[in-house]
Amino acid sequence: MGMTKSVTFAKAPPAWPAVRDRLTALGHPPQMRLIDNMPAFPDEDPPENWRDIRLTFGAGMLTIRNDGSVWHIVVWGNADEATLAHQEMLAKACSE
Repeated sequence: MGMTKSVTFAKAPPAWPAVRDRLTALGHPPQMRLIDNMPAFPDEDPPENWRDIRLTFGAGMLTIRNDGSVWHIVVWGNADEATLAHQEMLAKACSE
């Protein structure tokens, strides 16, 4: 089972490059692993219509499920403190 943080957008969700740039500016560049269940290069951006991306900041794997106006950020139930901190940071970067 996973632990989920959901971010609801009143307007259109941000484009992934904007979120990636916020995270990089904070000193935590994400490394992409999968886009819609297909392997991805670490610096690859998903297409505008992505549904599921998996990424890492070096500790653990995070999944973002795109449900239109809601993004669900999921980590495994046994996630360590670093991965949980990354989940929180990612949720904040998505909501800003």
